[in-house]
Amino acid sequence: VQLQASGGGLVQPGGSLRLSCAASGSILYINKMSWYRQAPGKQRELVASITSTARSNYADSVKGRFTISRDNYKNTVYLQMNSLKPEDTAIYYCNADIKTAIAPILDYWGQGTLVTVSS
Repeated sequence: VQLQASGGGLVQPGGSLRLSCAASGSILYINKMSWYRQAPGKQRELVASITSTARSNYADSVKGRFTISRDNYKNTVYLQMNSLKPEDTAIYYCNADIKTAIAPILDYWGQGTLVTVSS
């Protein structure tokens, strides 16, 4: 199983970005999908998560600005980020709990995509 994240980049404060993360491999089903981020010198933190039934959860720092969604047919999770602030600058990682044909539900991580918010 692989998670491929994309969509990061440089954006000005107040701007928007949309991150995508596609899971591939011998996937039977995916439970929770999440986005984490890690800023320089800080610990990795949960940004948002979404269950297979589309129940979502957000960090207080991004509520009202970020929206997590998923396409179960494409095994893809998205993070729409609006009203970006310099403090949102970080490497963003996707994470998913995935059941394959040959293994129990395991926790998988994507490679990370850099988001830089700067003028």
